[in-house]
Amino acid sequence: MSAPVAAAVLWVVLATCTAFLPMRRQFVPGIALLLAAPALIIWLGLSHGLLAGLGALAAVLSMFRKPLAYYARRWSGRAGDVSE
Repeated sequence: MSAPVAAAVLWVVLATCTAFLPMRRQFVPGIALLLAAPALIIWLGLSHGLLAGLGALAAVLSMFRKPLAYYARRWSGRAGDVSE
């Protein structure tokens, strides 16, 4: 197993452990994982190709869809809009 794949597996395990925490305790590790994700995606994509990078990007976007949607609404000025 290559180093980027091992790091991606570790990232997924840490993200799963973070999801088991109570909501008030998820913020700090969740932000750390979210900030580490782009570097990991780029590393994985450079080592294993575009398809692996796109797969990793899809996984990260899937796991963080609600926080990313919230911050997208907040940054665009629609913070009160909660249409799902």
